[in-house]
Amino acid sequence: MEGSLPRHLCHVQKSSAIINRFHALIHSTALIALIYYRASFLLQNTDTISGHTPIIPWLLVFAGELVLSFIWLLEQAFRWRPVTRSVFPERLPEDKQLPPIDVFICTVDPKKEPTLEVMNTVISAMALDYRPEKLHVYVSDDGGSSLTLYGMKEAWEFARSWVPFCRTHGIKTPCPKAYFSSLEDGDGSEFLGTEFMAERRRVQIEYENFKARFRTASQEGGIRNESMSSPRDHPAGVEVIGADQVEMPLLVYVSREKRPSHPHHFKAGALNVLLRVSGLISNSPYILILDCDMYCNDPTSAQKAMCFHLDPKISPTLAFVQFPQRFHNISKNDIYDSGVRSAFSILLEGLDGLQGPILCGTCFYIKRVAFYGSFIQDDIDILKLRESFGPSNEFIRSLGQNYKPSVSKDGNSLSTIQLQETQLLASCSYENQTKWGKEARFLYQSVVEDYLTGFIMHCRGWTSVYCNPSKPQFLGSGVTNMNDMLVQGTRWSSGLFDVAISKFSPLIYGPLRMSILESFCYAYLAYFPLYFISVWCFGIIPQLCLLNGIPLYPKVSDSFFMIFAFIFVSSLSKHLYEVLFTGGSFQTWMNEQRNWMIKSVTCHLYGSMDAIMKKIGMREASFLTTNKVVDNEQEKLYQMGKFDFRTSTAILAPVVILVISNMAAFMVGLARVIAAGNWDKMFVQVVLSFYILIMSYPIVEGMILRKDKGRVPPSITLLSTVLAMVLLTLGSTALMY
Repeated sequence: MEGSLPRHLCHVQKSSAIINRFHALIHSTALIALIYYRASFLLQNTDTISGHTPIIPWLLVFAGELVLSFIWLLEQAFRWRPVTRSVFPERLPEDKQLPPIDVFICTVDPKKEPTLEVMNTVISAMALDYRPEKLHVYVSDDGGSSLTLYGMKEAWEFARSWVPFCRTHGIKTPCPKAYFSSLEDGDGSEFLGTEFMAERRRVQIEYENFKARFRTASQEGGIRNESMSSPRDHPAGVEVIGADQVEMPLLVYVSREKRPSHPHHFKAGALNVLLRVSGLISNSPYILILDCDMYCNDPTSAQKAMCFHLDPKISPTLAFVQFPQRFHNISKNDIYDSGVRSAFSILLEGLDGLQGPILCGTCFYIKRVAFYGSFIQDDIDILKLRESFGPSNEFIRSLGQNYKPSVSKDGNSLSTIQLQETQLLASCSYENQTKWGKEARFLYQSVVEDYLTGFIMHCRGWTSVYCNPSKPQFLGSGVTNMNDMLVQGTRWSSGLFDVAISKFSPLIYGPLRMSILESFCYAYLAYFPLYFISVWCFGIIPQLCLLNGIPLYPKVSDSFFMIFAFIFVSSLSKHLYEVLFTGGSFQTWMNEQRNWMIKSVTCHLYGSMDAIMKKIGMREASFLTTNKVVDNEQEKLYQMGKFDFRTSTAILAPVVILVISNMAAFMVGLARVIAAGNWDKMFVQVVLSFYILIMSYPIVEGMILRKDKGRVPPSITLLSTVLAMVLLTLGSTALMY
């Protein structure tokens, strides 16, 4: 009877779907009326609007409205059929019948990604509640750091105590740092008596000794590997740790070869190397991929994923199970929207009701065969396989269903010949003249390799599911300062817009290969960097016209005024409803509005420009690693809810220029309106400028009131003031012509 019970259930959020569809209908009707109002005036007036308003600002504002309407329309696809899922891992078959799993963990720079934090992620993966002979953990060290290799060996030694401790006592927090730093274990272990507490103290002492040894070695600089000379120029290195320990998961260190003369394709290149090396060593049919700071917070995540992967009804087309990214260091206020509430509480649930969520780069269990596309066929020519998968005969053999991996948990380890083969697979020239990264596996055409790879999988008929249990399955580190937030946002914007202007543009490549709504969802993510057009238009043009007494919107007494008012209130209230519905607050809503404006003005603008310059060959692709080193002073400001404005002038100046321009336009324009008594004509522009200033209060505070190190530097305030005055002067002059 138990075998016939479902292992998962899908719940359609019918009430949310009805509300979303009704709102979309009403709001889109208002947008059509707005477009009609703008278009009719433009058709009636070729040189001026109503005989006195210059046409250029009118056209720019209309362009901003059209872009905003276009992106809003795409976004509604997420809200068409949101679903949630329940899983029942207790209904799975016995552990010995579950399939093997490989875990991929990527790290690049020990200076930005502290090795101790990486090792906590590694140890937490080894402590997953899974049979040890079926669990293999691979660490990609893209920097070729001997410190990371040393840390792995030390982590392995500690894991020999930690993993049995977790399994014996059913510890529900497999990350040692999180377990020992929490005031309460939360797993009932405090009731297990003195014997348990004694063992807990013993393991904790071993953990402290592990940290102390690592810190001593790293501070003394005694760790050195002559073969790894540079993060960008070093040979391949593969080391298998613990192949003779039957009761422990396999741990494998992989450092691919990197040479300045060969493109390395950032994270996608590292993951493709792990695909090849793991195919030769363990070749597990399922892979868990984690960022180096995203530790396992629940040891049963693999069983939850298998509830979907082992369901015969959906398994043939199911590529991956995506879990949300959650963060352990998010403050209650979360001024930078580091938790990305909208993505993991709204967008992915909406995608799950269609063809499935996008690939989010971490926290997902994926089927290995999904990477190989249509190349695996019984009758395919060996030469075609070489063209696709490279010259390694052993790796090509691993593509077959009857392939036995090189390392098994019976004490056997890699032979010299096999070790040489892994060196070949990790070499920088292996992919030459092959289709790696071009048609299958992790794709290289964008620095957001996860988004593009998932998109192509969905285009090929694969599906995915979103699993969001009440307890976070994985926890990482969210950004806690403005610089990291905007650097990260610029990278995402650049990579997404790369896809928008490529041959894989979702609106062109997608509709014939997937559902139209799924295409719209992918298109929204690819085109949302274009928000910068709307925000710059709304943040500068109406204010310039307010400064010069030029109306751009209908009078309050005009019937079309209600259209503009309704669209403004409808957008804000729908956003507020979703924030409150998903457990947020009014402050959360304000933070998200504020960050949307800041990111649109800066990283969406710079990311789009970067993508365009790469497209026309003016620059090469780059990948800036997000800094995961905790700065105590920045962390303190973040927890206090104060913005830290210590970032580059190029990033901060546009935001400050926009705020100063609005301050000047609002004060002078308001005085002009009061003197002229033309509230009826200028009301919308006054309200718009006032709204921007309200949302920009932390920036105003940083310029004028704050005196701490995180304030807006006076030099940037002075420079931005000068540039804002130049902008307003030139803009006012242009309006006269």
